[in-house]
Parts: sequence; C-alpha cells; structure tokens
Amino acid sequence: MTSFNVDDVRTDLAIIRAVGRLNMVAAPELRDVVARLVQSGKSRLVVDLSGVEFMDSSGLGALIGALKTTRQAGGDLRIAAPGEQVLMVLQLSNVDRILKPYENADDTFQD
Repeated sequence: MTSFNVDDVRTDLAIIRAVGRLNMVAAPELRDVVARLVQSGKSRLVVDLSGVEFMDSSGLGALIGALKTTRQAGGDLRIAAPGEQVLMVLQLSNVDRILKPYENADDTFQD
C-alpha cells in the first residue's frame, strides 16, 4: 500500500512524502494530492521519494503531470531522494533532465 503524507512548510510550499510503490494504482492518488494542494494555494511542491521502493511509467507520468499542474499555477515541483530503482527510471526516460533530483527534501527550494 502506498501513502502520501503532506508536510506544510510555508504558505506556498509543501512536501509530499511518498511511501511504497509509485505505480498505476498509486499514480492517480498522487495526482489528486497535488491538485488539492495547488487548489489550496501551495504552488511549490516537493515530492520526497526516499520511501518509494518502486516506480513504473504510471508513476513517472504522475510526476510529469504534477509538474505541469504546479507550473500552470505559477509554481514548481521538485523531487528529492530517489532510490536506485527510481533514479534509474528517471535517467532511462531522461526525465531527470526536467525534474532534477535533489539529495533531500530540505534542499530543494533553498534558492
């Protein structure tokens, strides 16, 4: 079972901590979490992937969709702490060029 826990950091910033498998079952839930956060005024989001043990193309699509949702709201989405398998999927699909992985969630919006 996959879970998404949200930590409010600032008025416009939240961290989504994903735990489990980011696959075709969990991808719609991630999209919903992102949509709700953006609607509530959080335009800058971090998806902490340190707890994700597996990601497939559906999970990849959910991350890209989340990036689009945040950018349309004038914000941005960043990813942090992907494990080996998740990083491999990001690299093989070249999505790591669009969604640059950060070492940890706290470093993503230091600019």
